[in-house]
Amino acid sequence: MHFPQGSSETPTDRFEDDDYPAYTMGRAAEMIGATPAFLRAVGEAGLITPLRSEGGHRRYSRGQLRVAARARELVDQGTPVEAACRIVTLEDRLDEALRLNAELLRSTATQDA
Repeated sequence: MHFPQGSSETPTDRFEDDDYPAYTMGRAAEMIGATPAFLRAVGEAGLITPLRSEGGHRRYSRGQLRVAARARELVDQGTPVEAACRIVTLEDRLDEALRLNAELLRSTATQDA
């Protein structure tokens, strides 16, 4: 991997990047205790979109694997894959709405003080 001259980025910075597509499909499936077919299914359902290597192979980030692992938990409990993907999407939206609401409340409280 080449880092532009004058860039402050180092090779080890990628280890901390949750969005860096570091894992092959096989390794990603192994990490979350699933099969490559499961990862393809959650991709087809639109829950995650892996990047493609120059050779066309799927590559997954840690962030994507956390999302896929949550879907796998639901599937293991008997939820169909598509429903599990929808639930995870709604959970993420709710978390974001709660975060934004808390931020707005803090901002309003600061202005009122």
